Amino acid sequence: MSVTLDIKLKRANKVYREGETVGGVIVLTCKEAMQHHGISLSMEGIVNLQLSSKSVGVFEAFYNSVKPIQLISSNIEVAKAGKIPGGKTEIPFEFPLHMKGNKVLYETYHGVFVNIQYTLRCDLKRSLLAKDLSRSCEFIVHSQPCKAKIVAAPVNFSITPDTLQNIRERSSLPKFRIRGHLDATSCVISQPLTGELVVEKSDVPIKSIELQLVRVETCGCAEGYARDATEIQNIQIAEGDVCHGLSIPIYMVFPRLFTCPTLETTNFKVEFEINIVIVLHDDHLITENFPLKLCRL
Repeated sequence: MSVTLDIKLKRANKVYREGETVGGVIVLTCKEAMQHHGISLSMEGIVNLQLSSKSVGVFEAFYNSVKPIQLISSNIEVAKAGKIPGGKTEIPFEFPLHMKGNKVLYETYHGVFVNIQYTLRCDLKRSLLAKDLSRSCEFIVHSQPCKAKIVAAPVNFSITPDTLQNIRERSSLPKFRIRGHLDATSCVISQPLTGELVVEKSDVPIKSIELQLVRVETCGCAEGYARDATEIQNIQIAEGDVCHGLSIPIYMVFPRLFTCPTLETTNFKVEFEINIVIVLHDDHLITENFPLKLCRL
């Protein structure tokens, strides 16, 4: 007997905030009437942490604190054991998003070493001869709006051979001067990062100018911390040897789920940076780094 089980949320975007109610229906479709031993629905919010391969073995004590952090966990019985009629059956449900004690609902975030995820799982129990059915559905939690006032302060930059760090032979570098500004480094996550860049001078032709968004994830405990930076996205804003003195707009939208408001807790941190990368024709890379602070309004 073919039976399908599905979870459908009322909100098409599946986005909720703390204090709201997650509502929807469990949809059961079967050709003929079916006996079952109960239908249950559970809600879970978990932070999964893991070490990068370079840190494995360095922090032995960290393995004790790398256990998943449970943010929310609740279970309800949707239907007692009984019979489901043939055809399509919809069972409505509601789950309040309330925290217990002083716990915080962190925003949904899909990272490399830090993963914050919220799921609904429906389980339908059947007789011994028939296989139990289960279905999971992820919903998205947005953190509470930032209470502090966001002041958009432009950040000016000027890139020359003298301003570069980690350079061994500065004298061998070609002469160049690139200036510009970012409209803000304290950013609202739902709004784009903007600014402009001007190439004033470059002895060597430019191959490409790129914006690189980087996440910096820190996991650890009192014994030590593992800090890893990984690229989220790379956007080319100019190709080829651009006209000198021409304003090039900087524009980047923060991707959903792969970014979240800047987060700092006892066991983990999630921070973000933007790199302006200029690639010269001889494949020299010039990089200027800016830490970002993201928040949600």
